Amino acid sequence: MTAQELAATLQGKLIVSCQAPPGDPMRETSTLVRLALSAVAGGGAAIRANDPEVVAAITAAVDLPVIGLWKDGDTGVFITPTVRHALAVAEAGAAVVAADATDRPRPDGSTFAELVEAVHAAGALVMADVSTLAEGVTAAALGADFVSTTLSGYVPGTPKQTGPDLDLVAALSAAIDVPVVAEGRINTPAEAAEALARGAHSVVVGTAITAPTALTARFVAGITRP
Repeated sequence: MTAQELAATLQGKLIVSCQAPPGDPMRETSTLVRLALSAVAGGGAAIRANDPEVVAAITAAVDLPVIGLWKDGDTGVFITPTVRHALAVAEAGAAVVAADATDRPRPDGSTFAELVEAVHAAGALVMADVSTLAEGVTAAALGADFVSTTLSGYVPGTPKQTGPDLDLVAALSAAIDVPVVAEGRINTPAEAAEALARGAHSVVVGTAITAPTALTARFVAGITRP
C-alpha cells in the first residue's frame, strides 16, 4: 500500500494503540491480539502495536494496517531507536514503522534519515514520532510518510499537559504536507474530534481504550478521599 493509499484509508479515522507496559497483566501477545480484534469490531481503522512478535501476531489476525514499533528501554530515544529495530518491525509485517524522530542522538549513532531510507527499501512506510514543530518539519523533509505528535510532553523541554497537544497538531498541519496524526493523552471522543477539527489527519488513542490497569487506577484516584 502506498503512502497516498494508506492516508486515504486513515483520513478522519481512529487508530487504536494496543500496547501494555512492562509488568502489566495485559502484556501478553494473545491478549494484545484480542485487544486488536476488539478494536476492529468497534470500528478502528488501524492498530498501533509494540514489539515485532506482537506486530506479527496482530498482522496475522486483523485485516487492518498495523503501525508497528519496538520500544527498547525507557529513557532517551527508545521508540524504534535504531535501523535494526526498524527493519525488524517491518519484517514482522507492519505497514508503517513508527520511530522517534526527535533531535536527540540515536543509540547506534544513525540518523532518522538513514532509518527512513532503510524502512522504505524494506517496503514499509514511516511514521515520525515528534515532540515539536521543528522536529515534525524536519522529519517530513527527510521523507517521513506520517508525522505524529506522540512525544509532545514526554521529551525534556516540551510542555507538560494533561490532555493532547492540540496547538502542536494545528501548527504541524499548517506547516507540512504529509498527514499529521494526533497522539498522546487523548482521553475522550470529544478530544479526538477536536484534534481532527484542528487539522489532524487521524487520531491515535491507546490508554483511554486499551489499558484497564491505568483506567482502574484513574478511577481509584478519583474516588479516594484524602
